[in-house]
Amino acid sequence: MEEKNMQQCDGVVDEIPRVTVIQFKPPLYRQRYQFVKDLVDLHEPKKVADLGCGDTSLIRLLKVYPCIELLVGVDIDEDKLRWKGDKLAPFMGDFLKPRDLDLTITLYHGSVVERDSRLLGFDLITCIELIEHLDSGDLARFPEVVFGYLSPSMVVISTPNSEFNPLFPAVTLRDSDHKFEWSRMEFQSWALCVAKLYNYSVEFTGVGEPPAGAESVGFCTQIGIFRKNGGKAAELCVSEQCDQHVYKAVFTASYPSLQQEKFLRLVLVNEVSRQVESLRVRYLRRLKEQQEGRELGNKPKDTGCSEAPVPCFGPVFTEVEKARIKKSPKPFCVEDKFFVPLQRLLAYPKLNHLCASEEMMRSVIADSVGLSSDGSAVVVDLHDYFDYLFDF
Repeated sequence: MEEKNMQQCDGVVDEIPRVTVIQFKPPLYRQRYQFVKDLVDLHEPKKVADLGCGDTSLIRLLKVYPCIELLVGVDIDEDKLRWKGDKLAPFMGDFLKPRDLDLTITLYHGSVVERDSRLLGFDLITCIELIEHLDSGDLARFPEVVFGYLSPSMVVISTPNSEFNPLFPAVTLRDSDHKFEWSRMEFQSWALCVAKLYNYSVEFTGVGEPPAGAESVGFCTQIGIFRKNGGKAAELCVSEQCDQHVYKAVFTASYPSLQQEKFLRLVLVNEVSRQVESLRVRYLRRLKEQQEGRELGNKPKDTGCSEAPVPCFGPVFTEVEKARIKKSPKPFCVEDKFFVPLQRLLAYPKLNHLCASEEMMRSVIADSVGLSSDGSAVVVDLHDYFDYLFDF
């Protein structure tokens, strides 16, 4: 809450009427987006569509979630979609560190009351501050399209709570484009009717806490969460619908992922090379320590670098991971060649995450990394040109 009651003009302070300004922290739009993000965290949907996506702010926030494989935005403002679409394209960092799963983002120009079969079978559809922009005809068609035709597993609808409006100075409707703003009873009556008609359940909540003393007006933004009764029903509808492509695709982008062989190979080869180099350097350090020990007359130490699976820097392993690494085949040296068994590499968590088996690792890295004659180990020179920098 912030109060302003003074105004200074040309060095003269004039009194003006006291106006109470309600400020939400964080801002109300961020609270709405956070509400959706929390739902995604909880339910991990694979396919998400934002109807009335506007400037695509919500889509930009959701694209980082690893569970989402298809992200769609629909809006009637084509120019805005084209202008904002470039911000949804993959960055250089997305290629350097690909996602585990594929992600496709598509922006469609079209009306939310038109049927398009490309939006069938979604896990979550969001309608954030959308329905109050629909005229009576479109509002009547909206449930039939979203709940009846698209029939997603979950729908989230947010809309202004008109009971909160008297707390704002001189507010009738919060936006000049709003066709209506509902009280809590009006919204809940509409939502319960829609839920019953299309076999959904609905619960009500909101964001934007009222100030102290005005708790009776409820949240500034009211939210309905609709869940399809019998989750499998939404999936069965997809194959029964004929293709209807009425939306115009104005932007699409596919993100690099480890499901794509070229990116898996790039990441895997890089990680294998990094791990092999780490083991090689550790081995040389132990050789040096052994040599120095002999010169001092001390008992030679075991040069098996595998006895210390955790380096002095880098990732921290759990006890289970340490045990798995220790039990795996040890790196070894034959003349001037250093061998690291693939089974050893697979014992490290990151590489184990990238590869399901030794055969898979071998097939992916064979063209990029030197392997032993039987293909069971990565082979590199024991000494590197730059080892002199470390006095090996």
